[in-house]
Amino acid sequence: MALFGNASTVDPGKAAQDFARLLGQGEQVQAAYQLVRDVIMFTDRRLILVDKQGITGKKVEYHSVPYRSITHFAVETAGTFDLDAELKLWISGTQMPITKTFTKGVDIYEVQAILTQYVAR
Repeated sequence: MALFGNASTVDPGKAAQDFARLLGQGEQVQAAYQLVRDVIMFTDRRLILVDKQGITGKKVEYHSVPYRSITHFAVETAGTFDLDAELKLWISGTQMPITKTFTKGVDIYEVQAILTQYVAR
């Protein structure tokens, strides 16, 4: 399903190993999701969005979003005919949300719980 632009679950340990250079000392990956070539990681300190660009994907942009910058978020569960769930994040200073689509196999409630744990501090 990743070819259709939907996220799937990635082992947090593998994500931490693959992106160790991005993590601060003692920073732990709580959950990670793959979106075709891009990756979304929830750590105990921030949200990391890995955006591979171009045809080859050699050029990569890394977005680090501290949880305190997330003003609010919304999750939309999968339905009977719409098999995908969505996560929308509003970042302070921006009008449009960051939107990520997850397959029905991903527990969107788990994603919401992770965000609640860190955003609602």
